Amino acid sequence: MIKLKDITKDYVMWENVINVLKWISLEINKWDFVSIMWASWWGKSTLMNIIWMLDTASSWEYEFWDIMITWKTEDELSSVRWKNIWFIFQSYNLIPRISVIEQVMLPLVYARIPDNERKERARKALKKVWLADKENHNPNELSWGQQQRVSIARALAVNPAIILADEPTWALDTKTSKEVMELLVELNNEWKTIVLITHEAEIDAYAKKHVFVKDWLIVK
Repeated sequence: MIKLKDITKDYVMWENVINVLKWISLEINKWDFVSIMWASWWGKSTLMNIIWMLDTASSWEYEFWDIMITWKTEDELSSVRWKNIWFIFQSYNLIPRISVIEQVMLPLVYARIPDNERKERARKALKKVWLADKENHNPNELSWGQQQRVSIARALAVNPAIILADEPTWALDTKTSKEVMELLVELNNEWKTIVLITHEAEIDAYAKKHVFVKDWLIVK
């Protein structure tokens, strides 16, 4: 499904070259649940943004569903990204003054999905994450765990093949973290491919495949 080969990423700051990723090669198969554990904070979001096709590497080969991503234009990447991949952020990325159902429908507005279908898909997704009774609430009326479930519902409404999750249990208590992770496991069991970034062994344990990155290299 995803093949990354020899991914490197460098940033130039003043006269210094900073290595963020070094020769990362990784294969993700259809219906995998992959956890990528990072020994430090450097590089994890960069790798996720490369997988999500929002960033490019200094040198790379990226194949997605037999499509060579490396040489695609931004418009072509946008089309592939929208149809196939969605991102769950650690900070939820909810808009403060719009309701829960509007949050979930927003990506569908940009995709020009008809209004009736948007509402139907949003309500179905909210029911899936146990928030059907919260559709008219604003984010500040929800707990952090509920806000994260709204962001997952937003992904479900889009219905991507792959869900990328960057520290999805960040700042959540143990009970709420378990609820969020059990939801991701359920989605994986329903044929969604999950790629998870974490630094917590308890969260990593939910995955089926495990990758460990240290000093910008995959070491295990």
